[in-house]
Amino acid sequence: MKMYLISDNVDTLTGLRLAGVDGVVVHERNELREELENAMNDKEVGVILLTERFGREFPDLINEIKLQRTMPLLIEIPDRHGTGRKKDFITSYVNEAIGLKL
Repeated sequence: MKMYLISDNVDTLTGLRLAGVDGVVVHERNELREELENAMNDKEVGVILLTERFGREFPDLINEIKLQRTMPLLIEIPDRHGTGRKKDFITSYVNEAIGLKL
């Protein structure tokens, strides 16, 4: 099983290529959908890495795929600009999930 990156910038793609991860750079919604379909139809791909920007700009598309398919696994990763999440996003996620203040 291999990983495949769909990125919005060349720097992230270059970095992950150095680690042995193949991928593409896309910028538009229709390009993203097409590349996601290509990667999902490849039986060797077990994990699709997406830059966080896609999750922010096209949440309906990403969530639709996450809810309808179990494989491959979609993972959003930060790019060279860092994460778009708050510093305490894990704590707030746990607070929301279990209803306790940590």
